[in-house]
Amino acid sequence: MKKLVIASGNAGKLREIAHLLQPLNIEVLSQSHFNVPEAEEPYVTFIENALAKARHASEHTGLPALADDSGICVDALNGAPGVFSARFAGEPKSDARNNEKLLQELNGKNNRQAHYYCVIVLVRHANDPQPIIVEGIWQGEILTVPQGDGGFGYDPLFLDDKTGKAAAELAPEIKNRISHRGQAMSKLLQKLEHLD
Repeated sequence: MKKLVIASGNAGKLREIAHLLQPLNIEVLSQSHFNVPEAEEPYVTFIENALAKARHASEHTGLPALADDSGICVDALNGAPGVFSARFAGEPKSDARNNEKLLQELNGKNNRQAHYYCVIVLVRHANDPQPIIVEGIWQGEILTVPQGDGGFGYDPLFLDDKTGKAAAELAPEIKNRISHRGQAMSKLLQKLEHLD
């Protein structure tokens, strides 16, 4: 595998993945490089959405494709916002409104346990019967007030169990190592190193 298309237009995500795949000499290209339209994400599970995005990108480019789907799952809300994390407060997407809504939903609830979840799917071709699938889970809880000014999404409200800091307070290199996406990428790297 010499080239890989990322089923995302997110420049930050692209840089992160390209950096991690550097040792394997894989050229990483964004789907926007090929004018691939956004894929539909009609499913209620992360894995189905990631698989749909990876297949869509591979179909349009003829290249192996990688997609991830991730979000935050809150115990007291039966796993919500889940796959709807980015649009929890509706359109247009807004981190501030999403965070506000999450705090409202948890108002008066004692259980504030939550975790970030990430699944990464890599297909060698659009009809790959055996996609490579890895996941990462980052345990924590939801704070009552935002802390820190780094990161994005729910990071100001997500208290990491191990460091005792909000995700928005962590240095990027620490966050990238312990986060749900960091864990999943690390597992993907191990699998790719053992591919023929």
